[in-house]
Amino acid sequence: MSSREQFSSKTGFVMAAAGSAIGLGNIWGFPTQTASNGGAAFVVVYFSMALFLAYPALMAELIIGRYARANMVTALRLISPGAASKAIATGVGFTGVIIASLILSFYAIVAGWMVAFLLESITSTIGLDSVSSWLTTFSFERNMIFMALFMTLTMSIVASGVEGGIEKWSTRLMPMLIVILISLIIYVTTQEGASEGLEIYLVPDFSQINPALIIDAMGQAFFSLSLGVGTMLIYGSYLGKDESLPKLGAAVTLIDASIAFTAGLLIIPAIYVAKYNGAEVFSDSGLLIAGPDLIFQVLPSLFSSMGSAGLLVAFAFFSLMTIASLTSSISMLEVPVALAAEETSSGRVKATIVIGSIVFGISSIILVNFELLFDFVINLTTVYSQPLLGVMLCIFAGWVWHRNTLLKEIQSGHPDIEKSLFWKIWPHYVRFVCPVLILAAFIQSVVA
Repeated sequence: MSSREQFSSKTGFVMAAAGSAIGLGNIWGFPTQTASNGGAAFVVVYFSMALFLAYPALMAELIIGRYARANMVTALRLISPGAASKAIATGVGFTGVIIASLILSFYAIVAGWMVAFLLESITSTIGLDSVSSWLTTFSFERNMIFMALFMTLTMSIVASGVEGGIEKWSTRLMPMLIVILISLIIYVTTQEGASEGLEIYLVPDFSQINPALIIDAMGQAFFSLSLGVGTMLIYGSYLGKDESLPKLGAAVTLIDASIAFTAGLLIIPAIYVAKYNGAEVFSDSGLLIAGPDLIFQVLPSLFSSMGSAGLLVAFAFFSLMTIASLTSSISMLEVPVALAAEETSSGRVKATIVIGSIVFGISSIILVNFELLFDFVINLTTVYSQPLLGVMLCIFAGWVWHRNTLLKEIQSGHPDIEKSLFWKIWPHYVRFVCPVLILAAFIQSVVA
């Protein structure tokens, strides 16, 4: 284990972990959840949930990962004291690896759409209208080509290793993402109609808070940090023993929540700018259009209404979405690659090629049977599997792992942790409160 790769700096870890958390869900999921759930009141509840739910669950993954310095399956087995708990650990670990792979299989398809729309902003600028039409028209051929392109890009980064691939590109891409995001906010908020969106987003009406809103905010906080499938556990396994895990976990949580909030400053005003320019932003049922329809219909109609400036704005926006996709996809692929590289004779490069090819195959099957499988895989992984895996990881950290061993691991890099408020609260919180809250979010998402 001494030769195992690790992040070279705190900044590298924070950028990689924040990049994993900051994906497409943050850029369109959080803002549209906000607009559909009471505006600013949802933002207040979301930040509370990020602190009281996401951060404790994140810490469980980071601590297990650094202690074991191994993939998810080996890590959970290592902290399990008996034969029965080791068997359960094996099952949970393999399930996490499979779910991470399935998430990447549909994520690569959506990310491919982002790349296609990014290229369309270029072809439109140079007058290649027929190419632009092909790039923005849903078709099997387009979807396959750009899914393959995105998977190749993801695989090339993961194959380069932790420091030379994941850390190197995360520290480059994350600052680019933030610069593009802020630049777009400055531009969009100066357009007619933006003030209506800003008012809804920034002025809270606390009468809007209800149990359903709280559960939705809870789920968004949990899912936005990529919790449950071992991505943060794997990243934690690449941390040095001298790093303070509570501080690093807090930094990742704060950056993730801040980027989600900042994305709202772009998306919600943009929706109302589009409305001002005549675009349909509400569905027939009166709900705000969200998800792919927002990204690929509402906002492109806004960009078109901006004239020549709209092409530049579209290029910047889809660059933002592509970067957010990539920083998340590399963490998803790392989960199964780490298992294959450590538990077989394959090196990292071979493991990346084999696992990446398998994910590509699954994505291809989804595309061939798109109407049947696309929504099914999304629901299977994000609605049903991810929260239950999150509960299991909290149970392993809070109930299965010996408390003294857990304390010693946190003390490595934070010697006085036993006297801190964190240690007085977190062990009990992750045992009792986190599982209940996550299960509440799970039940609400299933019955809704």
